[in-house]
Amino acid sequence: MAKPVSIEVWNPNGKYRVVSTKPMPGTRWINLLVEQDCRVEVCTQKKTILSIEDIIALIGDKCDGVIGQLTEEWGDALFSALSRAGGKAFGNMAVGYNNVDVDAATKHGVAVGNTPGVLTETTAELAASLSLAAARRIVEADEFMRAGLYDGWLPNLFVGNLLKGQTVGVIGAGRIGSAYARMMVEGFKMNLIYYDLYQATRLEKFITGYAEFLRANGEQPVKWKRAASMEEVLREADVISLHPVLDKTTYHLINKESLATMKKEAILVNCSRGPVIDEVALVEHLKHNPMFRVGLDVFEDEPYMKPGLADQKNAIIVPHIASASKWTREGMATLAALNVLGKIKGYPIWSDPNRVEPFLKEDASPPAACPSIVNAKALGLPVSKL
Repeated sequence: MAKPVSIEVWNPNGKYRVVSTKPMPGTRWINLLVEQDCRVEVCTQKKTILSIEDIIALIGDKCDGVIGQLTEEWGDALFSALSRAGGKAFGNMAVGYNNVDVDAATKHGVAVGNTPGVLTETTAELAASLSLAAARRIVEADEFMRAGLYDGWLPNLFVGNLLKGQTVGVIGAGRIGSAYARMMVEGFKMNLIYYDLYQATRLEKFITGYAEFLRANGEQPVKWKRAASMEEVLREADVISLHPVLDKTTYHLINKESLATMKKEAILVNCSRGPVIDEVALVEHLKHNPMFRVGLDVFEDEPYMKPGLADQKNAIIVPHIASASKWTREGMATLAALNVLGKIKGYPIWSDPNRVEPFLKEDASPPAACPSIVNAKALGLPVSKL
């Protein structure tokens, strides 16, 4: 039997009981729930990842909906407990939902919400930051200074890579991958090679237009190419950023063989999902190729790293902070809460989950709709006409 978990309560006499497994940024999400007669309970337990038993204890005997986190494994046990308590909605505070057994949720009649449309630019910005930090060896130089080792300028001290004129490779040119590509091309005048199952027409038009602008101003125009294979990107790019979905086809997409295909001084960035990279193979590659550099925001067995990764000076590692801008995290909290609230109130599903600006306007009431329910079709939920 799990010990009782500590909570903080808003609107204790509310008609609907909504539980959040973690405190979330901002207060708008709480206010929106309270305004619709919800009792909001936020778990304040000093524990980074709650166990299944902890969450079942939080759900209790009566619960209309739960807002949870990507670190929690939501499977049959939790959806069964939520269903028994009368719950009909689970809001995952993330755009991805690899931590959720959607089929189990559907079996128990629970709608699963996610938060797309609000992470694009902030995730792309972190990927660009890691690219620049790796290219210019910023973290190494920072540690060097803090250790008191700097005793004067030297010609070869922390020499890195110039990005201008090099080629950036993008694997997965969806919203985030395309936003990253635009930042790197326009910001650093890099050429682009990308691989995606679908043609990124808008991205191609953007870069073509930017190339024309540069040419008109007497500068060297940038170039772009859609690769026929991922291997082509790995061979030709100087900086490679990974933006695929995680499924059976992309698990260990980067492994010993694909790493060997890349340039010796290439930079690899991953802000997508950790298991896309075989981390053991990556550690070995970093050990034997000191000029190869990597920037990682996600890890194969998060929150853990494979042995040896933290010891590599040519690796920049940050703790899953791609979405960690104030506007984005508060927006994610709002969308997660509105997915739960919408299902409780019987609202239809928003027609375009990537166009979420109407839900985020602080000076206006959000639309009477669920922003994004991933199993809406399986549950037969109606689509909003708003």
